[in-house]
Amino acid sequence: MIYCTSDLHFWHKNAIVYTNRPFETIEEMNEKLIEYWNKTVHQNDEVFILGDVTMVRPARATEIIARLKGRKYLLMGNHDYFAREKTFDPRASGIEWVKMYHELHWQNRTFVLCHYPFVAWNKDSHGSYNLHGHLHSPVEYNLANRENGRHQFDVGVDANDFRPVSLEEIVAFFEGVL
Repeated sequence: MIYCTSDLHFWHKNAIVYTNRPFETIEEMNEKLIEYWNKTVHQNDEVFILGDVTMVRPARATEIIARLKGRKYLLMGNHDYFAREKTFDPRASGIEWVKMYHELHWQNRTFVLCHYPFVAWNKDSHGSYNLHGHLHSPVEYNLANRENGRHQFDVGVDANDFRPVSLEEIVAFFEGVL
């Protein structure tokens, strides 16, 4: 299975405050995010993390990311300072690669992945999807895009019950089929 997620913001207290997350402490938020992830993702699944994992130093980032199941790929967000540091070793946390942009082709569909939402993206007029994070949208954002015929989906935890969302779920959300 292939999943996408973003905006976990491990160890970021303001993520609780600014997005009204239902957690009392950052420790509770961290543990719940790990629990929801690991209940959703199996060890051999792939997970594309579309940025804003954490703002902590590489060693602490590696420690928490390593606790997450699956083969992980990171598309950097504006808060992923750890991934820019020379001491960060992606493989130590189970991250296969780090990029800013990626196009994924799955079941004759194109998914354009980036932390940031696009106004226009490759093959957008031909049914491709723009999967992104950054906005900390409520679920209504994705519902409005579907209603407007726009294949753009915020995969952030704030819009998806604090868990990764599968490509199957995203396609079914927009097309109602698989």
